[in-house]
Formats: sequence, structure tokens, C-alpha cells
Amino acid sequence: MTYYTPNPVPLYGPDFATNPHAVYARLRQYGPLAPVEISPGVTAYLVTDHQAALDLLKDTDTWSKDPRAWQETLPADCPVLPMMKWRPNALFNDGDTHERYRSVITDSFSLIEPHRLREQVARASDQLIREFAATGESNLVTQYARPLPLVLFNGLFGMPDHYSPRLVDALASMFDSTPEEGAQAGADFEQYVMELVTLKQKARGPDLTSWFMDHPAGLTLEEVVHQIVLTMAAGHEPTTNLISNALSRMLSNPDYYSTLSGGALTARDAINDVLRSEPPMANYSAHFPRRTVRFRGIWIDPTQLVLISYHAANTAPDGLSTDSVRTDGGSHLAWAAGPHTCPVKQPALLIATAAVERLTSHLCDLELAVPRDQLNWRPGPFHRALAHLPARFTPFSPDQAGVTPWTSSSPSSSTPQAATSMPKPTSSAVAAPQSV
Repeated sequence: MTYYTPNPVPLYGPDFATNPHAVYARLRQYGPLAPVEISPGVTAYLVTDHQAALDLLKDTDTWSKDPRAWQETLPADCPVLPMMKWRPNALFNDGDTHERYRSVITDSFSLIEPHRLREQVARASDQLIREFAATGESNLVTQYARPLPLVLFNGLFGMPDHYSPRLVDALASMFDSTPEEGAQAGADFEQYVMELVTLKQKARGPDLTSWFMDHPAGLTLEEVVHQIVLTMAAGHEPTTNLISNALSRMLSNPDYYSTLSGGALTARDAINDVLRSEPPMANYSAHFPRRTVRFRGIWIDPTQLVLISYHAANTAPDGLSTDSVRTDGGSHLAWAAGPHTCPVKQPALLIATAAVERLTSHLCDLELAVPRDQLNWRPGPFHRALAHLPARFTPFSPDQAGVTPWTSSSPSSSTPQAATSMPKPTSSAVAAPQSV
């Protein structure tokens, strides 16, 4: 019987980030379950088959989300532990405890009216667009997709607007930073959350934090803090990647603009296509067997990590191009399945779609500054995330006549420019290029 992962395939480094499809093709040769390494010396099994993934995700009698037996086998400074170690939240617990935590999140988000959420996305989008509109260029990851969910969360959780930069700096600084900078960012985020909870202890409001605190599940203060941290952190990375990945596809594909013969694909089409072909969280959903089990021909014990590859499971090995667009989104696992399926799927879809629509409507001639196949992707085993998304457009300023994000809520529709390899005309209105 095999109780270890033989010859694991690395899921980190620039090669995997640049061409994960080649790695998944190699992993499929092992069958539905493949040996991988998610960090030097940290091995796991990766489920690459759609049906096998569904079977595992729905079998709560065999599989647990509790990582404590596994994490005891790792050194305290293991780089994947901050994202995967046990906490008293909805992600790392099973059964009644999981349902109790999850109900707080789902019930609280259900109190946010969709029209209100769309208005808040528009407000956050306009705030960010204003910061780079006059330059005629932007890194849409660092200046838009990454900070937007955090600006939005700051308001949804009930913090005053002037706290928003603190949340953006804390969580956004966790990416592409040194270990020391990451530790400081983590401390800043913890301080932000504690100030948020303290504020809401003194004065409730129509916000997620207050609803978490007052939910009939009766969370302790510690449990409230952990659900806030989970919701913000787990909502930030996937939403950022969903927005930026969708924008990169839209801005590199003329099918997303009106044509005389075929109409136009929409932002929602781009979102669906990303969820199927390039899911924001490519490999995650950590599971551990409750006892030694044989799964798809391999023996696995409770101290071994099993991950679901949403990316590999979504993309059939039939030669279908990942650049083809399916307006129905196809059958995919980007939201997971079973009792741990994403608890806020509809709000997440609304946020990402509205953010893409707002940006592409206001910046009507937005285009990539480089071809899509030259974009850089962030290395890492869990996400499918762009490092940068350089784009350009005709600059404008708040006092400029016509429709802007500050003078109208009904922007004009998008029209494409020439291919991304064509230079933009120079303009006296273009300010000094921003550092990206």
C-alpha cells in the first residue's frame, strides 16, 4: 500500500505560473489523483478529474476539512501554513460547527440588497478610476482589481471611509512582499479587524460586522473575528483574480465588442469563461481522510493533504482551447461543491461583473498595453493570478466636459480600438507615466 506521494510534481515556480496547462496534462497521466509538491518538502495529492472531485467534495463521511493532524507534521515556519492551518471558522471545520459558522456568513450577506451592493461597487470603482484616469494608463491589477474588493469590504463591514486605505495597504501588501513585509501586513490587518470589532461593540449598524455579532448562532467575540478575517481574506484573492482575469480576456478578444453580424459578448460571459477555463483559485479545497482510505486506487492516511484542482477538473483533456468562449460558462467547479461550496456565490458574481462593467464603460477605448500571451502570472500553487495587467486609454480629468465617473451614472458603451500591438496616439493631456 502506498502512503506517500511518489515523485511529486511542483506546483510552484515560474514554469507552473507561465503554463499550468502543461503541468496538468502531465499530472493527468497519473490518473484522477496525482502527487504534487506545493512548497519545498510539502507534498499532497491533487484531484484532477471532475467526477473524482465531486465524489470527494460531497463525501463528508470520509473526508474532513480539519487540518490539525496534518499541520502537526509540518515545521512552524512552513510557508503554506498561514493559508492552511486550522482556525475556528467556516473553512476548517465540519458538521454542526461548520454549519453554525457558515449560517452567520450566508444569513448576513443575504441582508445586503443587490441594488445596494451594485451601487457600492460603482462607488468603489469610481473612486479608484479617478486616481489614474488622467494618466491614460494603468496597471489594472494593482490599481483596480486588487484594491476594489477591499474598498468595498471596508464599507460593507461598517468601517468609515477613511479606514479604507489601511485595509488596502494591509491585505494588498501581503502579495509580492518579503517575509518581513508580509508579517507586518498581517499585523496591520489584525489591528484593523480588532478596531472594527471594537467600534461595532460600541455602536451597531446596518453592516456585516454587526450582523455577525447579533446572529442567533451566538458567536463569541473570537469567533466573530475569525469569520471576518475569513470573509475578507477569502473574498479578496478570488475576486481580485476573477476581475483581472476577466478583463485580460475581454481586452484581448474582439468578440466582446459589438459587431454588425454577431452582437457582443458581455462582462458576465467573460466571468463565466474565467470560472470554467481559468478559475481564480486553481488548486485548493484542502481535505483530509478521517481514516486511512483507498481513493481512486491510492491509499491515503489522515496526515496527508488532498487538494482539488478546480483548474484541471474544469478543463477537459480533449484539446479544447482555453481561449474559446462559452457563454453558458460550461460545467465547472470554481465555486467548489458539497457543504463547503462558496457561501456567497451570488454577491461575488455581482461584484466582479459590476466592477468589469463599470471600468470598461467609463474607459471606452481601454486596451491592453501588451499582448495577453506576454502578461506575467504570479507564481504559487493555489491561485491563477496576474502579476500585472498594463492597459491604456484616452486620459480624462474630473473637470473635463462629457461623461466621467463623477458626472454621470449612465456611461456610454464600450467600443474597441485597434489590436494591442498598435501604438496609441499621443495626447497633450497624458500625464507622466505611473510606476507599475
